[in-house]
Amino acid sequence: MKLWQKDSTNTNELVEKFTVGNDKDFDLLLAAYDVKGSLVHTQMLAEVGLLEHDEKDAIHKALQQILAEINSGLFTIDADVEDVHSQVELLLTQRIGDSGKKIHSGRSRNDQVAVDIKLYLRDCIHTIKEKVSVLFDTLTGLSEQYKHVLLPGYTHLQVAMPSSFGMWFGAYAESLADDMEMLAAAYAVVNKNPLGSGAGYGSSFPLDRTRTTELLSFGNMHYNAVYAQMSRGKTEKFVAMALSAIAATLGKLSMDMCLYLSQNFAFIQFPESLTTGSSIMPHKKNPDIFELVRARCNRIQALPNELTLLINNLPSGYHRDMQLTKEILFPGIESMVACLDILQFALPQISVKTDILNDEKYRYIYTVEAVNELVNKGIPFREAYRQVGNDVAAGNFNYGSFDTAAHTHEGSMGNLCNEEIRGMFETVLGKFE
Repeated sequence: MKLWQKDSTNTNELVEKFTVGNDKDFDLLLAAYDVKGSLVHTQMLAEVGLLEHDEKDAIHKALQQILAEINSGLFTIDADVEDVHSQVELLLTQRIGDSGKKIHSGRSRNDQVAVDIKLYLRDCIHTIKEKVSVLFDTLTGLSEQYKHVLLPGYTHLQVAMPSSFGMWFGAYAESLADDMEMLAAAYAVVNKNPLGSGAGYGSSFPLDRTRTTELLSFGNMHYNAVYAQMSRGKTEKFVAMALSAIAATLGKLSMDMCLYLSQNFAFIQFPESLTTGSSIMPHKKNPDIFELVRARCNRIQALPNELTLLINNLPSGYHRDMQLTKEILFPGIESMVACLDILQFALPQISVKTDILNDEKYRYIYTVEAVNELVNKGIPFREAYRQVGNDVAAGNFNYGSFDTAAHTHEGSMGNLCNEEIRGMFETVLGKFE
C-alpha cells in the first residue's frame, strides 16, 4: 500500500503512471539522504518520548543496513512502490515489523522530501565548490605562467589594444570568485532545516526541530512551517541561479577557446588527443569539448527560467508541480560537474603562441600607447589623439618596442593582482563553513 492509501483506495493505473513519471530515477539520488533524515527524525522521536528506545535502536540498526545497501549500489525502488520514502519504510517494516510503521509520526512526505533535497543539494554544492576551486587554481597558475606573453585585445571583434595571457586567464579566475558569491548565497538557503514542518502546518506532537537541525548539521532552520514548504522550489531556483552564474563564465571561456583555436586566430593549441576529426575533411581538428561546454552551459543558464515558469503563480502550500523541480535541476548539476571536470582536464595541456603581435595586422594595436607617450610629453590628450589618428589615416603610424612594465595600475598587464584575487576567492570559501 502507498503511504497515503486507505483500505478502499485504488488509483487508476494510467493516473499512477502519469503522476509518478520518471521521478523514481531522481529519487534514487535521494535514497541515502532519506535514510539519514529518518535516522535523525527517529532519534528525535525517541528523545521526546514518541518512540521507545529499544524501538529506536531496532529502527536505526535496520536503517543503517539499508544505508549500506544504498552505498553499495544494491538499493532499488520496486516497480509497485511509489517513491524512495515508501521503499525505505517498506523495507524497514519487512525487517523489523510494526516498529517500522512508526517512523512517519510527526512527519509528512512534504517535509521528508524537502529535507532530502536540502541534504542532496548541500553535498552537490560542496562538490561544485571544490571543483571550481581547483579550476580557479589552474587559471591563476596559467595567468602567472604566461603573464609576459602578449595577446591582442579585441572590442567589437576588432583589433583594440595589447593584452596578455596573464590578463586573459586571470580574468576568468576573478569571474569565478564572483560566481562563488552566488554559490555561497545558494548554500546559505540550502543549509536550513525544513524537517518538522510536516505538510506545511506543523504538528501537535512535541517535535524538537532544534535537535534535528543540530543532528543534520544544518546552519539554521526554516522556522515558519508554512514558509518551510514555500522554500521548496525557491531553494532549487537559488541553486540554479548559482549554477547559471558559473555556467556563464565557463561558456564565455569556451567560446574564447573556440575562437583562439581557429586558424584565423591561432593563439593557442591543445594536443590532438583533445580534438576530434571530420568524416570528410582529413585536416580537421575540431574543439568539440569546448563547443559542448558552451552548449551545456547555455542550457544550464536556462534552468532558473524553467524553474520560474514551473513554480510561478503557485499559492502557498505544497503542490505536485514541485515534483518536477528534480528533473529540471538534478541533470543540470550533473552537467555542471561534467563541464568543470573536462575543463580541468584540458586547461593544463594548453600551449600559447608567443609572437602573436608581430603579425602585420596588429600594427595599429599600439595606437593608445603612442597617444599616452605624447600625453606624457605634455601634449593634451585630445591633440595627441588627433595626431596619432592622422598618422594612422596616412599610413605613417609605426610604434617601437612595447613594455608591459609600463602598465603598473591594479589589474593591468604589469600588475595582475592575482594574489588579491586569490584573497577574495578564499574569503568567499569561508562562507561555506
